[in-house]
Amino acid sequence: MNEDQFVQLLESLLQPDTERVKAATATLNKEYYTSPTALGYLLHILTTNQNDQIKQLAAVESRKLVHKHWAAIPAEQRSQIRSRLLEYTLEENSTLIRHASARVVSAIAQLDLQNNEWPGLPGILQRGATGETARQREVAVYILYTLLEVASEMFIDNASDMLSLFNRTIQDPESTEVRINTMLATAQLAVCIDTDEDPQSLRLLQQALPNMVAVLKKAVDDGDEEHAMQAFEVFQTLLAGNPALLNQHFKSMVQFMLEIATDTDLSDDSRVQAISFLMQCVKFRRLKVQGLRVGEEITIRTLQIVPELGDLSGDEEDLSPARSALGLLDILANSLPPSQVVVPLLRAIGPYVTSQEPDKRRAGILALGMCVEGAPDFISTQLKEILPMVLHLLNDQDAKVRSAALNGVARLADDLAEDMGKEHAQLIPALVQNFDLALSQLHGPGGETNLDIVRQSCNAVDSLIEGLTKEDAAKYVPELVPRISQLFEYEEFKVKAAAIAAIGSIAAASEEAFLPYYEQTMSALGKNISLKDSQDELDLRATTCDSIGEIAAAVGAKPFQPYVQGLLVASEEALHLDHPRLKETSYILWSGIAKVYGEEFEPYLPGVVKGLLECLKQDEDELNVELGEEAKDLLGTEVTIAGKKIKVASAGDEYADEALDAYGDDDDDEWDDLETATAFAMEKEIAVEVIGDVLASTKSKYLPFFKSTVETVLPLMEHPYEGVRKTSITTLWRAYAMLWELAEQNGMEKWKPGLPLQVQPTSELNELGTLVISGTLAVWQEEEDRGTVTDINRSLAATLKLCGPAVLMKEDETVVGQIKDQILAVLDKSHPCQIDPGDEDDLAGALDESSEYDWLVIETAMEVVTCLAAALGDTFTQGWKEFEKPILKYASSQESTERSCAVGTIAECIGNMGAAVTPHTEGLMRVLLRRMGDEDPETKSNAVYGTGLLCEKSENEKEILSNYGTILGKLEPLLHSGQVARLLDNSAGCVSRMISKHKNQVPLQEVLPSLMELLPLREDYEENEPIFRMIVQLYQSGDETMRQLTAQLKPILPKVLGPPQEQLDEETRQQVTELAKYLESK
Repeated sequence: MNEDQFVQLLESLLQPDTERVKAATATLNKEYYTSPTALGYLLHILTTNQNDQIKQLAAVESRKLVHKHWAAIPAEQRSQIRSRLLEYTLEENSTLIRHASARVVSAIAQLDLQNNEWPGLPGILQRGATGETARQREVAVYILYTLLEVASEMFIDNASDMLSLFNRTIQDPESTEVRINTMLATAQLAVCIDTDEDPQSLRLLQQALPNMVAVLKKAVDDGDEEHAMQAFEVFQTLLAGNPALLNQHFKSMVQFMLEIATDTDLSDDSRVQAISFLMQCVKFRRLKVQGLRVGEEITIRTLQIVPELGDLSGDEEDLSPARSALGLLDILANSLPPSQVVVPLLRAIGPYVTSQEPDKRRAGILALGMCVEGAPDFISTQLKEILPMVLHLLNDQDAKVRSAALNGVARLADDLAEDMGKEHAQLIPALVQNFDLALSQLHGPGGETNLDIVRQSCNAVDSLIEGLTKEDAAKYVPELVPRISQLFEYEEFKVKAAAIAAIGSIAAASEEAFLPYYEQTMSALGKNISLKDSQDELDLRATTCDSIGEIAAAVGAKPFQPYVQGLLVASEEALHLDHPRLKETSYILWSGIAKVYGEEFEPYLPGVVKGLLECLKQDEDELNVELGEEAKDLLGTEVTIAGKKIKVASAGDEYADEALDAYGDDDDDEWDDLETATAFAMEKEIAVEVIGDVLASTKSKYLPFFKSTVETVLPLMEHPYEGVRKTSITTLWRAYAMLWELAEQNGMEKWKPGLPLQVQPTSELNELGTLVISGTLAVWQEEEDRGTVTDINRSLAATLKLCGPAVLMKEDETVVGQIKDQILAVLDKSHPCQIDPGDEDDLAGALDESSEYDWLVIETAMEVVTCLAAALGDTFTQGWKEFEKPILKYASSQESTERSCAVGTIAECIGNMGAAVTPHTEGLMRVLLRRMGDEDPETKSNAVYGTGLLCEKSENEKEILSNYGTILGKLEPLLHSGQVARLLDNSAGCVSRMISKHKNQVPLQEVLPSLMELLPLREDYEENEPIFRMIVQLYQSGDETMRQLTAQLKPILPKVLGPPQEQLDEETRQQVTELAKYLESK
């Protein structure tokens, strides 16, 4: 082995000749890198060669070989190398090479220190960190930083000494490099310290923070972007680490970042980084932010940044302060209570939307749009004030403002479909007007903006039309379809895609009213199904798949039949075109067609199931990702990105630049390929969900694929990506429910409430149930993602409702206790998904309110309580004792949503417990009577419903009868028109239950005439059962008051027996039909 030849091979790697580079690489790997001598050569070249590029390459290559060959180098030679390498590193002039060499030092030190070799290095570095020359200090601290990166555990015992040193070097009077390197090193050490066990180090870290802030501030003020970015990264690291690190200075840090974010004299990069830090604050420390009540300040000051959007088009993806500010508003609304974000935002946007400056008007509506998803319930209560503002902006003289208003309509309609749909008579004409005006001016001076308006108009129609009733949507089909369809042939792909998506939604909303345009539309869209020559074409093909799926559901099986085979063939081809979204839309198309054809989808199941399971079986642990040259040192290793392990397989073809770039400035573009990890996970999420749709639609025809599906999906319950976890759990419970339904169809008796089980499920159901409930509980008790816990709650509640108490069994044991524990944790707001570890001191104030996403976790937990009561029946009374206190607490909440939900849960539990509610009668009666006077109509309605059930079910007649007068007194004003429909319906049901139970305690001559005026019910059709049961009872007993009301009752009965069918269940329908016949015979 010859060193000169070795150098020549390294030089070959720097030549712009790919074949020569590959040949040299192969020779090095086969003939040199297998020997420890190669490491000695590389270290010698690093410290003696005159060519900077060769030295840089030698540093990179030697670092890779240290772990493999260092121990094989003779001890005496190792000692010489250490001294020479350290001395060289301290003296090297090039920062790039110096840093690369420092990383070699740390790689060697990592091994040596573990073996008690090179014991003097830490002392040398600590002395160097306070040495006389800035160069020496900079290199010493940088080596300490790189050592902490790879072997921080070796310094934990001396952490306080290290931090004391860093508290001095962070204030270096001469060198920015020393100060920045100190920050980097401090962050590496900080994330490893156990602050509970080492309070002294915690104090030192907290003392260092103001100096670290000063370093960042100076870099930002000086326009020193490189060092500013490094400093921002340090604070991001500290934020994601132990909360105790930043707690003392958290509020001042937030305010400092706000100052940077809103300072227009600073660089955009620094401002974007400051906003990013605030995003992470809200994401990782939302309870801290909520407890400090800084949400309003962040919201208002973030809003001030949005008008800077200027002339940026909506398609540009470059980060800017204004775009980042909109993203921050989105996160704020999703994470914090409405009182801290949406309420102050709505107060603040008034001057914006009425401003003389178009940029401010646009900012106001864009900011509102970003907050809808996070607080739809609250915003729905404000629509009366919001809609006039939106309509006004849709007619704004400035095209940019109109475009933003259209975006606002789309966002409002996405999350408030029904509420917005009711305003169609005002909104759709405004959308059409904007569409027509922009289309007529596409070739004028504002062509780009008008093109954006055309696209945004289509998007707004797409979202809004889905909230209309079928009848209302049908009115707009002749007006909208011809208009929008003309864009199918437009040259701009995004406009075409928006039009195609809108047509699909129009079809889905209007159903048979779309049929006159069906053939023409399918003919036009069919051309897109085979597109594949460019990224734009594949994007358009994906949108077309989505739209066709909606059209299939709209027109039904028979008209769609001629297109099925061709579409499925095209969708199977799409799986191999390396386009994640096209794969996802192909899966969704399969779901849509399966729903249309049900069991008739059987012929297509083998191909569909094969494609879906192949997607789920993709091995993400062995996913090979091709990186850019800057990550060459990762070759052959595994990296973790977004929770996924990825094996780095190749560094691309351009080997020549590798040596220069290996430790240079990171270029994010080089890491773009890593997005495939997230794309794979998201693809699996869609595939799992579609499996649930397909098996639920095809039922028994899916059974041949059932076992392999369950075996494939079960392990995904513990997938690192929360989207896959929650869809896997949901799909497995849907599979259980489907199997249960088939068992009942095959003769299994319908379930009966209570434990032990009165109806034994099949062995297949027992086996599957044990697997799914075990997996669900394992995820549920540790899950930190709110959305996943919400979906677990929903899935469990729905399955309990459909399948009863068998769900509560795991082999021969009940899991009721484990389920109770999780529900109680959620109700107490102490579940892992509801807390930020380390912020316990702030919980008292923070937990007084909830964001709407936080509340969904609690609301769905109460659904589980209700369905648990249904499954357990009269044996639930013991469970109610545990749930009663937290639920009653919510029933007295300051938030109407919480009161309404809690009172509704109480009511449902009363109904499900039946007579077993008797011991709880007094306490529940007090709560319900108080809530019958609630200012919120929903809470009042639920209280009325619960009161009626309590009167009906409880056997504590003394308590019930003693309150009859009070109840009737509260009901009397409600039994008159003018109230909310559901409240009137529940009032009618309540008084009917009271009459059925104790007829003599109710003044029928006063009550029954008022009751007749409330019929037929308008909304809560379930109350028809107690009402007509009571009426039939009165006729059967010959009640004179009822008989005198026959003339009023007769015209009501045909309306109740007519559409909609859901007015009556089968048993009640039979009773009402017999009653109608009886009355006609009289």
